Amino acid sequence: MKLDTSHMRYLTPEDFKVLQAVEQGSTNHEVVPTSLIHQLSGLRSLSGTNRSISDLAKLKLIAKLRNAKYDGYKMTYNGIDYLALKTMLNRETVYSVGGTIGVGKESDIYRVSDRNGTEKVMKIHRLGRTSFHTVKNKRDYIKKNAKNGVNWMYLSKIAAGKEYQFMTLLFAKGFDVPEAFDCSRHCIVMELIKGYPMRRLRKHKNIPKLYSDLMSFIVKLGNSGLIHCDFNEFNIMIKDKVEDENDPGFVVIDFPQCISIQHNDAEFYFKRDVDCIRRFFKKKLKYEPKSDSTMLDTDGFGDGYKYPYPLFERDIHREDNLDELLQASGFSKKHPGDRDIEEAIDAMRNNISYDSEEDVASGDEVNSEDGDSDGEYYYSESDEEDSEGESEDSLEEENERIIEALSTGIGNLRMDSLGNYILEE
Repeated sequence: MKLDTSHMRYLTPEDFKVLQAVEQGSTNHEVVPTSLIHQLSGLRSLSGTNRSISDLAKLKLIAKLRNAKYDGYKMTYNGIDYLALKTMLNRETVYSVGGTIGVGKESDIYRVSDRNGTEKVMKIHRLGRTSFHTVKNKRDYIKKNAKNGVNWMYLSKIAAGKEYQFMTLLFAKGFDVPEAFDCSRHCIVMELIKGYPMRRLRKHKNIPKLYSDLMSFIVKLGNSGLIHCDFNEFNIMIKDKVEDENDPGFVVIDFPQCISIQHNDAEFYFKRDVDCIRRFFKKKLKYEPKSDSTMLDTDGFGDGYKYPYPLFERDIHREDNLDELLQASGFSKKHPGDRDIEEAIDAMRNNISYDSEEDVASGDEVNSEDGDSDGEYYYSESDEEDSEGESEDSLEEENERIIEALSTGIGNLRMDSLGNYILEE
């Protein structure tokens, strides 16, 4: 879908108000009624609203649905393009739009510049193309929002917002990704990388180092809690010029499909990312490192290192929680270690432990005179029967005192580490 901005300069503020009204009404209407458009636009005159609607329809920024049961209009991709550009123009992140850099299966890439003449890249998400309808089934955050038949423009907004979050945080964490400058609706403005996609790479001055750096990127991302899921020669940019020795010479792009390392299929997608790089280097660059047990260096992969490529179980060890911060697909708030903590807390609450299975079977009493038997307190069933009535009375009396203190505000209350109120004397 071609981005045509030639008519944008002729639109009036009233036209943009009506266009925004159609966008706002589209959140719960497939076809927005004309009366609702007038109400949401805030224009005084109905005739002025109708005039703007007519002009916007001629420019194909909004469209009238055939055989609709009532008079109304729906937003088109051209219309949402204009709204996104207008927003970024007001923020001064975009001043002019140039030609197309590339067209992907789910996005269009354009060259833009700001008011100072700095060149940037604008990525426009275009979910819903006939060749990529399965996107709803592949991404959890889209599947969740697509249950009730949400339109593709709304899903494109979600994907753009998700990618902007990923890029912003990853760049701040020192990953080799483009710097993101702005995001509006389904558009992202980011840093222009002077280079070319790795799919066009046939020669390189240091192929083993490039291979090792790419594999290390996958592991570093995994240790931070994320898996790219589309790590291949199409989403890796090779720079024309390497700045210094610490510059790996590449930049990774395209992040809306990232998942958490807690995802049920995390190991599968991690292996697929690794296999994509191995296959490209073997087929196009004739490079396939072999395992060498004599090498001890495990900081990289390939020639000169112990392992030829990373494995999920062996090399991924959580060092950061980017998947939690970004709420990546497959992330669960309960980390594996949290289950151990919960079991420990339950044991503390129950305050029951037995020395052996024989003690449980015989009901023998096991006491610790000094109270420091490995930090545990033991008691027998007979102790429980003798003290059951007394403990219930004392607990009931203490609960009544705590309730009275909470209701009157009189009393010295504090809360322990388990969230229980304690009434101090």
